[in-house]
Amino acid sequence: MTLLQEPHDPQHSPGELPVEPGDEQLLEQREVAGLSQGQIVRRRFFRHKGAVVSLIVLTFIVLLATTSIGFGPFDGWWKWDYDTVVPPNPDQGPTMSLRPTWLGGAGIRLGDHPFGLDNERARDMFALTMRGVQQTLVVILVLAVLAVTIGVTIGALAGYFGRWVDSVLMRFTDIIITIPLLLIAAVASYAFKFSGIWSVALALGLFTWTGLARLVRAEFLALREREFVDAARVAGASNFRIIFKHILPNTVGTIVVATTLLMGAGILTEAAIGFLGFGIQNPDVSLGSLVNDYDGAFSSRPWLFIWPGVFIVTIVLCLQFIGDGLRDAFDPRQKRIPKRKDLEQKSPEAGELAGGASTGGGG
Repeated sequence: MTLLQEPHDPQHSPGELPVEPGDEQLLEQREVAGLSQGQIVRRRFFRHKGAVVSLIVLTFIVLLATTSIGFGPFDGWWKWDYDTVVPPNPDQGPTMSLRPTWLGGAGIRLGDHPFGLDNERARDMFALTMRGVQQTLVVILVLAVLAVTIGVTIGALAGYFGRWVDSVLMRFTDIIITIPLLLIAAVASYAFKFSGIWSVALALGLFTWTGLARLVRAEFLALREREFVDAARVAGASNFRIIFKHILPNTVGTIVVATTLLMGAGILTEAAIGFLGFGIQNPDVSLGSLVNDYDGAFSSRPWLFIWPGVFIVTIVLCLQFIGDGLRDAFDPRQKRIPKRKDLEQKSPEAGELAGGASTGGGG
């Protein structure tokens, strides 16, 4: 007697339920049923593990930078400030230890100078790095506010009105794109003595909105022809109300994702300006200026150069992963691959049939 067996599908493991066309869409619709748009976005974002981990790491860095040396009128818990003269120490190396005693280390501790000490400037490197993180975060926040305000306004007006308004605004955008940002920052720093944090943030924010403006313009060009916009016009809504009340809320996803990625690029731009000596100047510091000040100490005292670079790379990577997670959360076309248990819950009969077919049978 010969047992009849189900033909083996090389794309599925034995006993795995094949994914039928439309299963992903049905599962997605079942998961988001009864949820608001904000809940759907939050659910999709927290499904992105890289974005969640990056958000936790970035939050930790912000809290560490603001609470350690203080911010504004608030004092911090670290004993040294970025402008405090530190007594010289023959051993300038980092005192931080992350190896516990049961592994043969000195135990988990920070020590007096966890990131090392600069005897030439008589400064604690941990305090300098935290100050650099603070200044860099302020720069990218101001950059984001300015870029979103200018970029969204120009993109919305160009995309909604079109014709000569679109031509004029887009040609102005093209002119701004052709101007090298580093050259503008260098000339402004030299000619007008722009060396403070607000000057650098203003220069970056006024010339980094062009990509966002083009994205918003493309969204408005597509959305202005939709039925809900025609209904708003028939109802007598003004152009201002249609732009900011009806169309702009539908572009929030694109704006948020583009702004997050722009902030990551802004950190690198600020670091490049500081490395060239045109950014924030002494006695204040930024991560870019620290890398510029200690690039010559890489061979003899590498910790002075490494720690600011580590924070630059970490913050940029966190912002990139968060932007990637927000893109997946706001994009309704993103679909996840359903798991076996999801398919079994969707169709328990199919699970029973697959289980019976795997054992075989014959008459």
